[in-house]
Amino acid sequence: MSKSLKDLQPQSLWKHFGALCAIPRPSKKEDKAAEYIEEFAIAQDLNYMVDSAGNVIIRKPATSGMEDRPGVVLQAHLDMVPQKNSDVKHDFEKDPIDAYIDGDWVKAKGTTLGADNGIGVAAALAVFESKDLEHGPLEALFTIDEETGMTGANELEAGLLNGSIFINLDSEEEGELYIGCAGGLNVSSSFPYQSEPAASDVAAFELRLTGLKGGHSGLDINLGRGNANKLMNRFLWDAACKCGLRVSSINGGNMRNAIPRESFAIVTVPTAKQEELQTRISTFLTAISAELAGVESGVNFIAVPVDCPATVMSQESQRKFLNLIYAIRNGVVRMITDMPEVVETSTNLSIVKSDGKQVEIMCLLRSSVDSAKEALGNAIVATCELAGASTQLSGAYPGWKPNFDSGILKTMKKVYKKKYGKTPEVKVIHAGLECGIFGKNYPDMDYISFGPTIHHPHSPGEKVNIPSVAKFWDYLTETLKTV
Repeated sequence: MSKSLKDLQPQSLWKHFGALCAIPRPSKKEDKAAEYIEEFAIAQDLNYMVDSAGNVIIRKPATSGMEDRPGVVLQAHLDMVPQKNSDVKHDFEKDPIDAYIDGDWVKAKGTTLGADNGIGVAAALAVFESKDLEHGPLEALFTIDEETGMTGANELEAGLLNGSIFINLDSEEEGELYIGCAGGLNVSSSFPYQSEPAASDVAAFELRLTGLKGGHSGLDINLGRGNANKLMNRFLWDAACKCGLRVSSINGGNMRNAIPRESFAIVTVPTAKQEELQTRISTFLTAISAELAGVESGVNFIAVPVDCPATVMSQESQRKFLNLIYAIRNGVVRMITDMPEVVETSTNLSIVKSDGKQVEIMCLLRSSVDSAKEALGNAIVATCELAGASTQLSGAYPGWKPNFDSGILKTMKKVYKKKYGKTPEVKVIHAGLECGIFGKNYPDMDYISFGPTIHHPHSPGEKVNIPSVAKFWDYLTETLKTV
């Protein structure tokens, strides 16, 4: 971590964020981050507990004279999305994040930064560390495995939290208050395929589709970015028809909640078709670059000669597989009628990966309408069934229904207007926030979410705006004083 990162304001917040960057914490591997929270609580002489799921809760008494204020829960998740560029060597379970300052932004070198939700965690710790902030009774809830399963939120038991106001610190645009979010659903499909020996008169290549931006499958799904799995399949389907291409293996995407940026396939073509393959690659790259102009700028697609694989998919299996990936829906399905700038329902074809016997296919569906989410899931199940793939729906979590009469919403709107001379935007987000899940066991809490400006989460382009973090901090502390 650059020393200058430690000198950013507010120092306490950036100090804790820097410490989190040094702690590997991909989803389901947050143990060290949880230990950091526990050690912090002990050092600050604060009451804390770890629940049966692995969530950490710490408590801080009210400032003298504010004991009668409503209790506030600050909440953030400990895990981060582990995404890196293919040319970067980084082990997310062992290596620290290499964060650096670039003008008004903090970025990471070739990997996700973890500002989602490390900034929220750091802000809560800075509040609990402060000796001069004014506030009522405080609790902080640090959840595990938000990014891959909402496990911490789902397993949080009733009765552990005492507060009546719940502030989620996991939103990503300064000046916006979020009071609702989409629910989610995982679709996991296995397509079994038959293999046969590769022909003797063929040339083998690894197709490498790289350089797409990817991004958050909720926040960025409406930006029209390329999906590496859909683009690779489009080429394979056409080349199989036109020049006898055969697929040996495929590996695209690695996170269900990230738009896939890269896809790799081992293929063969008849020896006489090598030049035609290269021509088709060049033509395809030109076509998709033109289609995605203004959205994607660094797309790259090449064929690298490799040793001939022992087997390829049988003709029948390959035909069904390529048809299936072509048919599975991807992207925005519907916008919210009353809020046409907000996505209602979407799907992200996130992972397509073969293992020699079957292809694993994963999608993450999001919708603020549960019935629409279920219908879309059923449509993908039906599509997969036609191709002979077995499919499971799992990990469903509810959306968060907006409450426009929320007391904390009214308070935070007044605080923002007083401090900055304008009213913050009130929004519903097409992403999964944990508030909707917490409402199951804590239905009487008053929920809201806000945060600083973070661009391109879930991708190596992730970056957090430094001035917005300072503004986020001032707004948070003034809110705690005012509640």
